[in-house]
Amino acid sequence: MPGPSPGLYRALLGLWAVLGLGLFGLSAVAQEPFWADLQPRVALVERGGSLWLNCSTNCPRPERGGLETSLRRNGTQRGLRWLARQLVDIREPETQPVCFFRCARRTLQARGLIRTFQRPDRVELVPLPAWQPVGENFTLSCRVPGAGPRGSLTLTLLRGAQELIRRSFSGEPPRARGAVLTATVLARREDHGANFSCRAELDLRPHGLGLFSNSSAPRELRTFALSPDPPRLAAPRLLEVGSERPVSCTLDELFPASEAGVYLALGDHMLSPDITLEGDALVATATATANAEQEGARQLVCNVTLGSESRETRENVTVYSFPAPLLTLNEPSTPEGKVVTVTCAAGAGALVTLDGIPAVVPGQPAQLQLNATEDDDKRSFFCDAILEVDGETLSKNKSAELRVLYAPRLDDSECPRSWTWPEGPEQTLRCEARGNPAPSVHCERPDSGAVLALGLLGPVTRALAGTYRCTAVNVQGEAVKEVTLTVEYAPSLDSMGCPEHITWLEGTEVLLSCVAHGVPPPSVSCVRSGEAEVVEGLLHVVREHAGTYRCEATNARGSVAKNVAVTVEYGPSFEELSCPSNWTWVEGSGQLFSCEVDGKPEPSVECIGSEGTSEGMLLPLASPDSSPRVPSIASELAPGIYICNATNRHGSMVKTVAVSMESPPQMDESTCPSHQTWLEGAEAAGLACAARGRPAPQVRCSREGVPRPQRPRVSREDAGTYRCLATNMHGTDARTVTVGVEYRPVVAELAASPPGGVRPGGNFTLTCRAEAWPPAQISWRAPPGALNIGLSSNNSTLSVAGAMGSHGGEYECSATNAHGRHARRITVRVAGPWLWVAVGGAAGGAALLAAGAGLAFYVQSTACKKGEYNVQEAESSGEAVCLNGAGGGTGGGTGAEGGTEAAGTAEAQAGGEVFAIQLTSA
Repeated sequence: MPGPSPGLYRALLGLWAVLGLGLFGLSAVAQEPFWADLQPRVALVERGGSLWLNCSTNCPRPERGGLETSLRRNGTQRGLRWLARQLVDIREPETQPVCFFRCARRTLQARGLIRTFQRPDRVELVPLPAWQPVGENFTLSCRVPGAGPRGSLTLTLLRGAQELIRRSFSGEPPRARGAVLTATVLARREDHGANFSCRAELDLRPHGLGLFSNSSAPRELRTFALSPDPPRLAAPRLLEVGSERPVSCTLDELFPASEAGVYLALGDHMLSPDITLEGDALVATATATANAEQEGARQLVCNVTLGSESRETRENVTVYSFPAPLLTLNEPSTPEGKVVTVTCAAGAGALVTLDGIPAVVPGQPAQLQLNATEDDDKRSFFCDAILEVDGETLSKNKSAELRVLYAPRLDDSECPRSWTWPEGPEQTLRCEARGNPAPSVHCERPDSGAVLALGLLGPVTRALAGTYRCTAVNVQGEAVKEVTLTVEYAPSLDSMGCPEHITWLEGTEVLLSCVAHGVPPPSVSCVRSGEAEVVEGLLHVVREHAGTYRCEATNARGSVAKNVAVTVEYGPSFEELSCPSNWTWVEGSGQLFSCEVDGKPEPSVECIGSEGTSEGMLLPLASPDSSPRVPSIASELAPGIYICNATNRHGSMVKTVAVSMESPPQMDESTCPSHQTWLEGAEAAGLACAARGRPAPQVRCSREGVPRPQRPRVSREDAGTYRCLATNMHGTDARTVTVGVEYRPVVAELAASPPGGVRPGGNFTLTCRAEAWPPAQISWRAPPGALNIGLSSNNSTLSVAGAMGSHGGEYECSATNAHGRHARRITVRVAGPWLWVAVGGAAGGAALLAAGAGLAFYVQSTACKKGEYNVQEAESSGEAVCLNGAGGGTGGGTGAEGGTEAAGTAEAQAGGEVFAIQLTSA
């Protein structure tokens, strides 16, 4: 039979290929792995919270599936290949739910991890001691039950806001919950009243949650320090019944002293102390009072309590009773000559003494008898009682006075026979008599019946002087006595007996005397002021006798003094010091000639020129009393010889005076110009300053600020302000001179901007900066044919907008002032690479060749010769300007040269700056 056709073979071969590919695909599908997934795989949930878990698989048709967990469930949602279930009230620290599916006789599983956390809601600080001694350790303990996981927990113990200890529990097992932090702290004084607390922080930020913190309630610490020494008790050893005595209790090194308690008691009687605090010291003071029931030995107790400790001191006090003694007189007031009995008695156990005479035994009285006399009047009797208590001797006393009645007695001590009183001031006139009862005294003048007002304050006058009869009377009798009264008064000096002004004439003889009035008669003496010798007898008058004399009159009641002015008159006389023979007048000083003449009365003086230019001229004189009665001297005064004449009523005197003239220094603009100019490089010279004056002034000039260094030639540093000072014996004159230094111009900088390449149509700028004084004028020389060139207002900047090849070449900047010219050149090189544009195909190549040929023709056609043209003329003409006459080929511009041109030269050598600008074709 015929075999299969070739087309059938090809069909079968294609079928097998298709089936092979299909089987290969089914095999690949059958080998794809199936999985189960649980989301979220790891979760952190707050304790008691809820969570949704999503259990899914990629099995196309799972047989069955579920979620295994011990946690409570609240709701379930299902799909073909997924299961979602909500877990509620999650409390286990850690649990692992399992997601499973049954697929193709295989069980697919995925395990998750759920952990819980609990916020630090309870932070507890163990209570502190009620009182903590300073210098001893106490324990701070902080508990945070249930909070966790512990590995994320940090506990901090704080004193106020200060951290004492901080501990992190990182590394603890995940299931661990709760934490305890304990620390031992040394108690300090400054911890008293401080608040201690504990702060707990649960940091779940690494798990995507926040930072949970809480703090315990603060607990106040009370610290104390109590000295080991007992209190110091200050109290009397003996205390009398019914008396009050202060007691005090002191304790140092006590902190806090205000918290201390004080117990102070005498026996079983508690005292009420006043507490005084002085830093760490406590002082308790109280008043102790004893009664009759406490008589005997008692204890005074002081107890100081602070915190849980106390200090106590006890002192023994003896309470006793000791009444004052009793002193009696049988007749406290008795007539002279009668017998008086005095008795002194005291309580049991006390020994009494009367006027130094003790009783026979303790407990018995002491007695004394006397016959009363005048001397016993106002006599005091003393009764002393002595009692021994607890080894200490105590004493008390009492006194009484005896009055004796007797007749008056006028003693010279109380009523003198001769009275001397000063006149004027008020006096109390007394004539007192002794007697009991006190007698009355009456003094009367027998001749006139005038009565003295005894015992009353009144003025004493000369009319009271005389002899008086004084009588003293009481019920016991009377006494009589004659008294003489003398009234004294101080001296006086009047103008009749002692004038205030006396005038003597030199060469005569006089007597200086003063008459004074007074009782007793005064003595008078006169002494010249400043001297101790008394003036006595006749005086031969000389000028030295003139002056002030003090005359003093003295008696027993005082003295009086008076100044007597003595004037000695004499004729005029000249002295060389007060009226010199030669006088120099200083021009412009306004000075007057001083010619003082000695003479009394003061002479009149007049000076008149006698020869030369001064003949007949009056020389103004300075007033002797420095008052400006004479005007100042005019600006011009004729020197020469003047005759001065002095005259008073006692004669006249003549003196010749030679007057010369001088002047102080003076500078002005004509002798010392305020502005002077120097040229840099010139030979150094001083300032042109001179001064007028007589004698000729000396002029010195110095630079203000930095001193001018010594150099042979002028430099710019010499410019500045100078102060010139002209001096002679009559004064100084100063002038300020400003020196300016001018110098030749120098082109200090010639630069171009921008420094990089410029495309056709771009802009560039040339900047020229010159240093010169006075300022230089700037001018430019540009390449021939350069168009569109702009200059700034002061020609310092040359700018080109829309640059072309014709702007390439050499530019020159020159600076000129009155001292010369300086130039500098910069070369602008015009060049640029060709831009080739590749175009595919033969047409693009041909176009590129054509464009290159056209550009070469343009460059060749614009070449021109090198030349120099005025920039402004180039701007105004329509002619193209070429700055670089080399012609520039297609390969780029020619080289550039630069240099400077000094004054007087046509062109400087090459070697200056070179600046190239590339113009690139578009």
